[in-house]
Amino acid sequence: MSRIDVSVVGSGPNGLAAAVMMARRGLSVRVYEKAASVGGGTRSAELTLPGFRHDVCSAIHPQALASAFFRAFGLTDRVEFIVPEASYAHPLPGREAGVAYQNLQRTAEHLGRDGAAWTRLFRPLLNHANGVLDVAGGPLLRVPRDLLGAMRLGVSVTEQGSFLAGLRFRDDVAPALLTGVMAHASTSLPSLAGAGVGLVLALQGHAVGWGFPVGGSQAIADALVDDLVAHGGEVVLDHEITTLRQVEDSAAVMLDISPRAFEKISHGTLPARYRRSLHRLRYGSGVAKVDFALSDPVPWADPTVRQAATVHLGGTRADIARAENAVHAGRHAEEPFVLVSQPSLFDTTRAPAGKHVLWAYMHVPAGSDLDPTEAITSRIEQFAPGFRDTVLATASMTAQDFAAYNPNYIGGSISGGHISIPQLIKRPVASRAPWRTPLRGVYLCSASTPPGPAVHGMCGWYAARLALREIWGIHEANPNRMSTPDSDQEQSMI
Repeated sequence: MSRIDVSVVGSGPNGLAAAVMMARRGLSVRVYEKAASVGGGTRSAELTLPGFRHDVCSAIHPQALASAFFRAFGLTDRVEFIVPEASYAHPLPGREAGVAYQNLQRTAEHLGRDGAAWTRLFRPLLNHANGVLDVAGGPLLRVPRDLLGAMRLGVSVTEQGSFLAGLRFRDDVAPALLTGVMAHASTSLPSLAGAGVGLVLALQGHAVGWGFPVGGSQAIADALVDDLVAHGGEVVLDHEITTLRQVEDSAAVMLDISPRAFEKISHGTLPARYRRSLHRLRYGSGVAKVDFALSDPVPWADPTVRQAATVHLGGTRADIARAENAVHAGRHAEEPFVLVSQPSLFDTTRAPAGKHVLWAYMHVPAGSDLDPTEAITSRIEQFAPGFRDTVLATASMTAQDFAAYNPNYIGGSISGGHISIPQLIKRPVASRAPWRTPLRGVYLCSASTPPGPAVHGMCGWYAARLALREIWGIHEANPNRMSTPDSDQEQSMI
């Protein structure tokens, strides 16, 4: 193969974001992907029966809608998104379900006597949505653009990540609704990191909604590849990079891989101090997932749950914390917290006429070989009696299966590193430019760098900006350039 300017290893959304950034600057770019298709965590496939299209990993994308990179890229102009009025729902046994609508006032009205408390929590954050999401969308070791927004987020995180969380709400529904979002962090609860993840995701639910692409998450990766190819880039599939020597002729190498994989392909060329930092990065709990082909919609006991494409099943705040803390301690939860997505309620392309797909996963100890089919089915049945009768076929993945499917998913963890405050600061090193490595021209751009996991492309965007500046001296915009995360031209989130 001919010499090129930029080699990108891995075709997840971060690797593709870096590739797009650099191809748009007129550089020659080649993406290497070990698998037979692009996408990483954004692949879609027929996993159960013909005609039933499932998301292999990620399914719902509030982070993509809020991402500065994807807004500059014009993702929603290229890919049709469905954004339900209800961002997420949380059924409780014997109680009316909690539903978080994009409209804050509507959410409050349905939370009864805790509605005002919910509003007092989120209205100040929503008023500073751009600033808050800017803090969440970059390295923590930088001065926030909106200091007041950052302070409001810090106060809210301190409250909801500590014993103070129980003081705000008087009923069970609102705290369960919020804790279900915090459980996305797959960490101990209550915790500052869990509160931070939950508050940002909940804020995105009010600011931009929890949307998803028509046809499946694969559409996001495909749109990035289309743009890359349109600007002269290329993708090489079924090609594993096993040593950096394979790409040493490139001026820049962008690695959308785990630190563990980076160390492996570096073959002893990394300085000892940096290598120790990579070793100290802890990976999180694993996930185990089931995809369902259904004859009918999920028969939720509370029909209001059908308004949301995302449903959290876990009981009360205390129940969710008990389940997540068990997994964090290395045990399988007796009553697991389960995340459910039912996109076919809104997207008829996902299944044959009248049929439905359902995507569900639970947290498990890293490296678990537990098949989650029965545990997840039972959990759904608890809140949707008769669910078993709608199941036509299933396809499951254990944490071990996830680790085999994607080398970045160490032990089945999809977060690129355990979510904790220290590891959000030091990811994988404490630096204002943690994407830079000690090897000249080599940059990490995976979810193991800031701002961390989710489909937002920001890790790749920050790494590409750094490489463009350090290697080619590119600072200013050119006619083909998208705005940067620091641009004052960003669209408002609200």
